Amino acid sequence: MKKTISSFAILMAVIFLASCGGKKFHVNGNITEAKDSMLYFENMSLDGPVAIDSVKLSADGSFSFSDDAPTAPEFYRLRIANQIINLSVDSTETITVKASYPKMSTGYTVSGSEECATIKDLAIKQINLQSFVIGIENNPAIGYDAAEDTIRKVIEQYKDFIKRNYIYKQPMKASSYFALFQALGQRLIFNPRESKEDIKAFAAVATSWDTYYPGSLRGENLHNIAIEGMKNVRIMQNKLAESQQGIDPSKVHTSNIIEIALPDNHGNMRRITDLVGKAVLLDFHVFASEGSTQRIMKLRELYNKYHSRGLEIFQVSLDPEEHFWKTQTAALPWISVRDADGVDSKLLMLYNIQKLPTFFLVDKTNTLYKRDEQIKDLDAEIQKIL
Repeated sequence: MKKTISSFAILMAVIFLASCGGKKFHVNGNITEAKDSMLYFENMSLDGPVAIDSVKLSADGSFSFSDDAPTAPEFYRLRIANQIINLSVDSTETITVKASYPKMSTGYTVSGSEECATIKDLAIKQINLQSFVIGIENNPAIGYDAAEDTIRKVIEQYKDFIKRNYIYKQPMKASSYFALFQALGQRLIFNPRESKEDIKAFAAVATSWDTYYPGSLRGENLHNIAIEGMKNVRIMQNKLAESQQGIDPSKVHTSNIIEIALPDNHGNMRRITDLVGKAVLLDFHVFASEGSTQRIMKLRELYNKYHSRGLEIFQVSLDPEEHFWKTQTAALPWISVRDADGVDSKLLMLYNIQKLPTFFLVDKTNTLYKRDEQIKDLDAEIQKIL
């Protein structure tokens, strides 16, 4: 009997140690002027806030929470009533927050996470924007039409600033994801259901998360939002075109990829969305760069090997000199297009391209499958999507 108990005790100890061995992150600090208030620690999941823990604050306002470290950036918040502090976590960091109630939403300090500090900056900017909009709406000296026009312009200026300084600058960051979902009341500031430019912002972050956090639920959610937005915008455009010009909406198809529409080396407009039904190697290239000849030879081998089975190469040149590009591509059998903006091309931003050359694989549904950094065996990955 003693041996049985001893073995059971050892087994329980092993299980206990294993359960305690998981990686954790920690959030601690002090929120003063909030004695006896309930402080809630919540995960901002895709389905809404989920309570993780709570504590009744003492006079010094100290608190300490922890949870399992996420595998991709995740979002949390500290909340007392309607006062909220937004946080992001992507590893086992320890985040320290100090604040004073009831103005903790704007008056807090955060250390241990640069992303949390950036999210604070974004939250304060959003609060200031909302205050300005409310001020315009409540100003009796400004007529309704003038107020709406002013608000629209201010929101567009805000969006442009956020895109340039946060979203497009570092689309892989949690703060860029956070920025996409800022709202004025119940209205999203970035509206992918109606704005083509806002869809691009969602698509840029989605593409970046594909690389840095492959398979993450939030990355997939961004793709779904961008794709649905593309469909909605096309439906609105098609209805407008139909009413004005009699265009049949059924002739315009939707796509799961950021459109690339550029002239090829024969002067014909080529679109990557026209390649639905084919596996595509989407290549961004500069023919004037070192190593270009060797890369083209490798692409020729792949093209000769798989083209008859359904592989197409869609190569985007960013060469500054058009004549040179045409000379270099004259004998190439695949689709060769050129962006005259060169290395200033918006495509580099939308596809989150940090280096050249870079390639992506696109499956037969016209959906980005993988990018070069995620591929160890190119032949094997091509065969999977053929």
